[in-house]
Amino acid sequence: MGFDFQVIVDSLPFLWKGFQYTVQLTATAAVGGLFFGTLLAMARLSSFKPLAMLAAGYVNLMRSIPLVLVLFWFFFLMPLVLQGITGAERPPPIGAERTAIITFILFEAAYFCEIMRAGIQSIARGQVHAAYALGLNYWQAMGNVILPQAFRNMVPVLLTQTIILFQDTSLVYVISATDFLGAASKIAQRDSRLVEMYLFVAVVYFVLCYLLSWLVKGLQRRIAVIR
Repeated sequence: MGFDFQVIVDSLPFLWKGFQYTVQLTATAAVGGLFFGTLLAMARLSSFKPLAMLAAGYVNLMRSIPLVLVLFWFFFLMPLVLQGITGAERPPPIGAERTAIITFILFEAAYFCEIMRAGIQSIARGQVHAAYALGLNYWQAMGNVILPQAFRNMVPVLLTQTIILFQDTSLVYVISATDFLGAASKIAQRDSRLVEMYLFVAVVYFVLCYLLSWLVKGLQRRIAVIR
């Protein structure tokens, strides 16, 4: 039947809403994952062995399970768990959007944890001892001396992980959340224009991720020069 790109033009408002949700989910998961990932990294490096082992177990578990499986588990099993805990007559609905936010934060925290752990360990031990010599405790040394330098060193890697996160958000399509890919899929099935819609989505993802990767490489070169 030939390509009909007019369907893309006509569907741009709906696609834009899906794209906005994708960006919002990416930003929320990145901020939440970075926050909890930093706490996990500090826990993994703690001298308190039970805390370090607990954090290591969580990170290894999350890094060993496919993200789509975590999405399915949380979406389908968590309502049953909550029903068993609360004793409700029916499983309380969590919803696709809430499932996506919670799952992505929990999942990405494990990956951000390993990035931040590498960043913290890249700081010379002499600076840690110097902070202790000034009278700072562990948390003050981390917050005022170690973490600012670790964040600066790990910015390119953190941004690269965020780009990967932006791509992974397309998996919320499997729980019927209307992200960018989900919006395109619904339009494709409605109008029987799968080739046009999926090709458009692929082009958008490629262009955005390529440009962002190029900017990250430039930033990495600048940080290397500053060092």
